[in-house]
Amino acid sequence: MATARKFGPDGKELGAVELPAALFDGEVNEHLIWEAVKIYLQNQRQGTAASKNRAAVSGGGRKPWKQKGTGRARAGSNTSPLWPGGGVAFGPQPRDYTARMNQKAKRNALIGALTVRAREGGVVIMDAPSLAAPKTKPVAELIQKIGLSGKKVLWVFDRTGETMLKSARNIAKVKTAESSDLNPYALMNCECLVLTEGGLKSLTERLDAGRVA
Repeated sequence: MATARKFGPDGKELGAVELPAALFDGEVNEHLIWEAVKIYLQNQRQGTAASKNRAAVSGGGRKPWKQKGTGRARAGSNTSPLWPGGGVAFGPQPRDYTARMNQKAKRNALIGALTVRAREGGVVIMDAPSLAAPKTKPVAELIQKIGLSGKKVLWVFDRTGETMLKSARNIAKVKTAESSDLNPYALMNCECLVLTEGGLKSLTERLDAGRVA
């Protein structure tokens, strides 16, 4: 059974808690996790890279010089890819990089990534401090108090909220996310996963709802 250290909003350690086996004690399929990470990064690409071919470059209406008698190489247009300022041969064109992964594979990849974090002892349960307004200092002090200063931390909430989002976004190596947006890439790109009670509950509900028989 996987366990995690639990801390209060003041940074005081409250002991160890058991993590749901359905989420943190699953099968780790490294290839499936790799595929999920690859598809996630692929879907972040805009696909807007483009270059002008010889048809799109301005100019080229008349032959630069006559075909024979000049001693120079034959040239039919100044838009040729061989000319400075000419079109690009086989250059990039806008394209859609979107890829899809079936729900069962996506769910298993996420559980596998959660299991990896749990086996490495990189899961912490801790609720965020109550803040009336965005304030970076108390959140940074809390991260330092529980011994995660300098580590890549992913803090997962049920709902992030603007106050917590603004309080944590200027802290180096600390990222916040909502449980509904959690993905294998974010999990594999952090050293420690910090879950709030609400985040853990909603994550459990999300994966239970996506269970495929």
